[in-house]
Amino acid sequence: MKIGIIRCRQTEDYCPGTTDFVTAAKGKGAFESLGGCEVVGFISCGGCPGKSAVLRAQMLRDRGAEAVALASCITKGNPIGFPCPNREMMLAAIRRKLGDDFPVLEYTH
Repeated sequence: MKIGIIRCRQTEDYCPGTTDFVTAAKGKGAFESLGGCEVVGFISCGGCPGKSAVLRAQMLRDRGAEAVALASCITKGNPIGFPCPNREMMLAAIRRKLGDDFPVLEYTH
């Protein structure tokens, strides 16, 4: 399956996304239900409060992603130890935009 990943803009300087890519390819973590995935896009939320995440999720879908995942930096706060306070709003808005039949994963690893 082709996956697009949305990451926290504030963690770009700390994390190159390596674990996200490996976890997706091996079908581990949140990708377990999907099996091995090919990452077709890796983009930030656009910065707080994450409003750009909705349009970026749509862009990932338009460019071939069959599912979208919020990276663990958003959900779990990896590696800075601060989960996104706007996570629930982003998830809800992305799900409204992409529809119930389009998989949106809440974390990566």
